[in-house]
Amino acid sequence: MVDAKALLIEIGKELQPVTEQLLRHPYVQALEEGKIGRAELCLFAGEQYNIIASDLKSAAYLVSRFGSARSGDFFLGILQGERAAWEALLTFAHAVGLSETQLREHEPLPGAHAYTCYMAWLALYASDAEIAAAYLVNFPAWGENCGRLSRILKERFDLGDKEVAFFDLFASPPATFEANALSIIQQGLDRGTEPRLIQRAARLLQAYELMYWDTLYKTSSP
Repeated sequence: MVDAKALLIEIGKELQPVTEQLLRHPYVQALEEGKIGRAELCLFAGEQYNIIASDLKSAAYLVSRFGSARSGDFFLGILQGERAAWEALLTFAHAVGLSETQLREHEPLPGAHAYTCYMAWLALYASDAEIAAAYLVNFPAWGENCGRLSRILKERFDLGDKEVAFFDLFASPPATFEANALSIIQQGLDRGTEPRLIQRAARLLQAYELMYWDTLYKTSSP
C-alpha cells in the first residue's frame, strides 16, 4: 500500500531543483529591481488572460467528470477559485492600461501557454489523483511568487489591494487545500492508480510552470 503523503514527499525531493528555480526566478527579481516596467506587465496580463480562460474550461470539465465522486467538491473549489481569479485579473489588467478588447487580441506565447495546454490534457485524460497531485505540487511555488509580485506591485507601481487581488488569491490557498488533495491522491492509490503517473503529472506541470516564467523573462527583458 502506497502512502500519499510519503509519495508527495518523494516527488517534492525529486522536483526540488525546479522548485528552487521557480522561487529564485530572475523575472521576479528583475521586476523587484525595476528592470521590468509597467509596459511589460501588459504581457503578464495578456498571457494570464489566455491561461485563466483555458483553466476555467478545464476546471469546469473536471467538475463534470468528477462532480459526483468524492473529489467533486475539491474540483468545484478549483473552479470557483479560477472564476474569482478571472474577475481579479481584469481589474489588474485595467490597472496596467489594458482594456478587455486588448486582452482578447493578445496572442499567447507558446512557451507561456504550454502550462494551460497540459492542464487541459490532464482535465481530459488524467485521474483525479494525478490532477490533485499536480495542483498540490505546483500551487505552493506559484502562490509564493504571486505573494512576492503583490508586494512588488504595491511598492514599485503604487497599485492598491483591489488591483493586486489576482495575486493575493493565489498567495493564500484555502486552509483545507492540502488535506483535501492528499485525500484524493490516497483514494486514487488505493484504487490502483500508478504512483509513476502521479509523479509524471506533478513533474510535467511543474516543468511547464518554469517554462512560463522563463518565457516571460526572455520576452520582457531588454
